[in-house]
Amino acid sequence: MNIQLLKTEDGSEPVVLSRREFDALLARAGDEDAEDRMTLLLAAEARATEPLPSAVSAALLAGESLVRALRKWRGVTQMELASAAGINQGYLSEIENGTKNATPETLAKIGKALDLPSGWL
Repeated sequence: MNIQLLKTEDGSEPVVLSRREFDALLARAGDEDAEDRMTLLLAAEARATEPLPSAVSAALLAGESLVRALRKWRGVTQMELASAAGINQGYLSEIENGTKNATPETLAKIGKALDLPSGWL
């Protein structure tokens, strides 16, 4: 554990630790959101992939689809992503809404268009 103790002028001693260590501490204390973040992080590490950004993880925990969360994180519209991935905007909308499943080839196109690390989709 990499913890840094600071001493302030008033004598208090704030503690600085990494986000991962902070989430692990909260998870051990029973914080469900922190437990969820740690679960996502550990799953990514087990797959040897880069963990999802916290904004994407939060969107997933709020019920958004992975494709929609990643698209919003990258700051692109459905039209922009659909065009870059070479698919129809309506099809992308259906993927994001969960009414249609994307093929592995389509997910690869979306991942490439969003410049995602392999394994995220």
